[in-house]
Amino acid sequence: MKTPFTKMQALGNDFVVFDATRQALSLTAAMAARIAHRQLGIGCDQILLVEASDRDAIDFKYRILNADGSEVGQCGNGARCFMHFVRQQGLTDKRTLSVATLGGDLLLELLDDDQVRVNMGIPKFAPADIPLAVDNEAPKYSIKKDGDAIEFYALSIGNPHAVIEVDNVSSAPVDLVGPMLESHPLFPERVNVGFMQINSKTDIALRVFERGAGETLACGSGACAAVVAGIRAGKLANQVSAQLPGGRLQIEWAGNAEPVFMSGPAYTSFTGEIDLSEL
Repeated sequence: MKTPFTKMQALGNDFVVFDATRQALSLTAAMAARIAHRQLGIGCDQILLVEASDRDAIDFKYRILNADGSEVGQCGNGARCFMHFVRQQGLTDKRTLSVATLGGDLLLELLDDDQVRVNMGIPKFAPADIPLAVDNEAPKYSIKKDGDAIEFYALSIGNPHAVIEVDNVSSAPVDLVGPMLESHPLFPERVNVGFMQINSKTDIALRVFERGAGETLACGSGACAAVVAGIRAGKLANQVSAQLPGGRLQIEWAGNAEPVFMSGPAYTSFTGEIDLSEL
């Protein structure tokens, strides 16, 4: 029996989306990795499983599986794809949705220009909440690599992020430092690693090495983490445009215990069917 899927993308960060509200659907890590494989499967950065809500205040819930089959708690680009998916599938006609994820509840709003604004929740900085294996919270942290100190900000936007400020994202050591920091013992659940170039108080450039996926064309939660880190450091304004390889996102954060908001586009690429029993 073949299962329908929708291929979607948000700034080049691509997803295979399954509707698990109308059918029972369970994917093992191995099945997810096969689906995500760009030669042997459909190909994607992550898989989204849209599920029915089990709470009155929540419209839907969904799960996020990385290209290696691991499950994660948050994905800002995926959230925007989610909003378009449930409306295109006729699962809702609402323009504002409350959605539950492993990383916390999200509020999604479809704007007049078809972009989606996502309330990504309140950033967390306590080491235990990231999680980060240090005793005390600090403005910045550092590790040694080949005798050199690598400094980074650390926080959670529903999933763990390390943000490194660089002079030029084009020459940033994403392929070297990204995987090293992603799996460093300081991060017991691994970490997404962002490389941020500050162009002005309201503009940054960013590349992100995502845990379980490698470098992607865009990372919504990574853009939020970078902007929040920059605002906390006094280097950015409260509204920032973030340029990623796949396009731009608009990030807003009022500071302190306020939620961070992200706005950007999402698109459907194509639809198809796959026989999950053959995976």
